[in-house]
Amino acid sequence: MKTAAATPTAPDVPETADDAVRVAVVVGSNREGRFGPVVADWLLSLIREHDDLVVEVVDVADISLPTTLSPTPEATAALAGVTPKLAAADAFVVLTPEYNHSYPAGLKNLIDWHYTEWRAKPVALVSYGGLAGGLRAVEHLRQVFAELHAVTVRDTVSFHGASAAFDDAGRLKDPSAPDAAAKVMLDQVVWWGRALREARERRPYGG
Repeated sequence: MKTAAATPTAPDVPETADDAVRVAVVVGSNREGRFGPVVADWLLSLIREHDDLVVEVVDVADISLPTTLSPTPEATAALAGVTPKLAAADAFVVLTPEYNHSYPAGLKNLIDWHYTEWRAKPVALVSYGGLAGGLRAVEHLRQVFAELHAVTVRDTVSFHGASAAFDDAGRLKDPSAPDAAAKVMLDQVVWWGRALREARERRPYGG
């Protein structure tokens, strides 16, 4: 199975309506030989078809943040490239593998470096892995985002035996079920993204 290590790039998105939802796709793995970009490229191709979504990509592999949460000059420089993207987002789609029944340390570190950026915003979760399809990582992330006052949408997309689901060119062998699941999830992201953005504009969140 051919894997991709390069950072996925946001698709060129045509002009959209003023109420388009700004979504940050967070690629959560920085492991050597990671499979995440293959799944991310599939996801971004679907977002390209969603006229009411405008996307930014935040890739954990591109961000050097110390695990000490110490505001060093290097951390400040790294945050300058990522924090504005998270702050500007109306919603998030977090893409995670499952490592030892949970999600990657690099993803948790990125999450912990931010707080207000997540508050009162929706988070969708896409996972991949072996037999469990990353769903145990998803359930752990729901608890983390609840603590950060974010709202995780109900429906997810998960790839069980992910490497076998894609061909050597990174295309899904049978896209029907994943594409349908992603449509449901992205429709929920749009609804929650608009609803919570309007709520924050009318009444700042004070939780």
